[in-house]
Amino acid sequence: MKFLIKILLISIAIAFLAGCSDKEPEANKPALYWYQKILNEINKYDLNRAGDAYSSLKSEHFMSPLLPEATLIMANAHIENEEYILANYYLDEYSKRYGNSGNVEFIKFLKLKANYNAFKHPNRDQKLLLDTIDKVKDYTYEMEESKFAPYANTMLATLKIANGNMNKEIAKLYKKKGKQEGYELYKERSEIVNEKGITIKEPDVFWLRKLVE
Repeated sequence: MKFLIKILLISIAIAFLAGCSDKEPEANKPALYWYQKILNEINKYDLNRAGDAYSSLKSEHFMSPLLPEATLIMANAHIENEEYILANYYLDEYSKRYGNSGNVEFIKFLKLKANYNAFKHPNRDQKLLLDTIDKVKDYTYEMEESKFAPYANTMLATLKIANGNMNKEIAKLYKKKGKQEGYELYKERSEIVNEKGITIKEPDVFWLRKLVE
């Protein structure tokens, strides 16, 4: 009986080792393999695995013509997934390696888009909001003739309105706490966006978010 058990265990071990040897390690693959894997993982909404495939493409095929497009694909995937720090990482990678006079305005616009999309929810991170306003202003000044300039101007108007609404909410908090000086300061800031008589619609905030923000 013991002899049969030993034979069975040996057979299982041999089968396991044979199965492992049949699987090729995920390395030294053609550039197209990694590029397609990136696309497949993005389609499955697994950006971690897509990032791993991108790292393999970059390390194994640093000069591949597929790498620039893969870099932009990764950036856009993170923008769509609201992961703006990672999106900017890939855009910086692209800018450093492939930036030129023909695509600089497009890359800068994508970076603005990444920051702009971070404000889908109102009343968050005013410093980042103000930094983004400054960056959009710089873009509209430097890239005045760019085909993306009208989109940037729309972003700028929206961000200014968002900042006005945020100042209005801060003014309310100061008033509630009885701090008149702070209330007057932020009330004045909130009214700047109404200089041209623009009517602003209050942001529609989910009731639960109102309680925690």
